[in-house]
Amino acid sequence: MTSTIPSSTQPAGPLAGLVVVDLTRALAGPHAAMMLGDLGADVIKVENPLGGDDTRGWGPPFVEPVHGERESTYFLCANRNKKSVTLDLKEEAGRAALRALIRRADVLMENFRPGVLDRLGFSQQQLAEINPRLVVLSISGFGHDGPEAGRAGYDQIAQGEAGLMSVTGSGPSDIQRVGVPIADLLAGMYGAF
Repeated sequence: MTSTIPSSTQPAGPLAGLVVVDLTRALAGPHAAMMLGDLGADVIKVENPLGGDDTRGWGPPFVEPVHGERESTYFLCANRNKKSVTLDLKEEAGRAALRALIRRADVLMENFRPGVLDRLGFSQQQLAEINPRLVVLSISGFGHDGPEAGRAGYDQIAQGEAGLMSVTGSGPSDIQRVGVPIADLLAGMYGAF
């Protein structure tokens, strides 16, 4: 005999009760936060009110709803099991709302270029003052210090810099990226765990 457990009584997951503030966009960061949400964490995705996560427009394929705008399946996949809020972090009201979220959070995830959080008033020291027990995950393409720190980092750049593109394609002069965004997916996986 088999039975289906109603969703309201399903086990909450091993990370139930953990609050994650997700400031990430594109794939590596959202993928990390998605995995925590899959394990039961309460993930709150913070997006810019002027368009949100870039991936909202990435496609095809898109889901064509009966009412409203079409949605990117890419965005939906990487951002499942999350709540969402829009905050303009360039405005004090948005920063105040983010501080309130951080006060009750266990984890903050971000993938801005190094220095962006500092300029917004959320340096490591300021975050520790807001919430001393906060765990911060920062994903960047080239780290937060060193000669390459300010460079943007995307999957294709990581594949090229790592030499992965040199072993794909049909020959030495025909390098290609790997078909799946493996660098971003692995960065997200390692970030989550």
